[in-house]
Amino acid sequence: MINHIRPIDDTPACGCSAVLEEGRFACRKCLARERWTRRQAARRRTADRRRGQVRRARTAPPRRG
Repeated sequence: MINHIRPIDDTPACGCSAVLEEGRFACRKCLARERWTRRQAARRRTADRRRGQVRRARTAPPRRG
């Protein structure tokens, strides 16, 4: 039986210990996680700016009644 698996030292590994494709610095899962964290940070920044603000300006004075 011939072993076609490369030795561990030859294959680059991601931080999560997944084997990487040639030319990659992180696996697909880790790249997706990084993208998700960047998007979440951007959402939090925009939510913090909007907090406590009314999105639409009031066009008419309040009704008394």
